[in-house]
Amino acid sequence: MKKLLIAALVAGSFGSVALPAAADVVIRTAPPPPRDERIPAARHGYVWAPGHWEWRHGRYVWTNGKWLRERHGYAYRAPTWVERDGRWVMERGGWRRGDRDGDGVPNRFDDHPNNPRRD
Repeated sequence: MKKLLIAALVAGSFGSVALPAAADVVIRTAPPPPRDERIPAARHGYVWAPGHWEWRHGRYVWTNGKWLRERHGYAYRAPTWVERDGRWVMERGGWRRGDRDGDGVPNRFDDHPNNPRRD
């Protein structure tokens, strides 16, 4: 019984270790243009995450798009490459809480949270 308790404590301690955030990827060469993807028919309760280029082992590698289970109250943002001072930085995509239309106003304070004409 003691060994089981010690093993559980040791295993539980690994779950609480804080890992550093992933470092930004900065490249001198521009990524290739995005590939044309055939997007499958819409699936209820899922969001399409488009394919994108990733930097692996010193070269660009294409990652195919996929369906992700929808998260209520969150909006998915695809990864993108942005040029900064002659270098290319990958802005990681992922789920963002709140601002679905990208106008800078959190949905809970936005009178028109899905406004397609947010100019």
